[in-house]
Amino acid sequence: MTQSASSIQLDLRVLAPRERHPLIFSAFGELNIGQSLELINDHDPRPLQSQFQVERPGQFSWDYLERGPSTWRVAITKVASAASAGHCCGGCGGGA
Repeated sequence: MTQSASSIQLDLRVLAPRERHPLIFSAFGELNIGQSLELINDHDPRPLQSQFQVERPGQFSWDYLERGPSTWRVAITKVASAASAGHCCGGCGGGA
């Protein structure tokens, strides 16, 4: 994992498949609004995009930086928090 002020870069190709999504969601959760998570992968992470749409609706933007054939790079930018996107459970007192 590489980090700069505005983004974190994760090379998923070196991780076991079962480790990837938990790490990605954990890293995304640590981002501030406006920061990006750049993923490098050996295949199109479309299933991950679908998972983000279900688990983090309204909280991210998804931009392909490179589209194969051997390397895919995607920038996932945090555009809102769970509370501001209206998806807060309220457990922290931040819900409506």
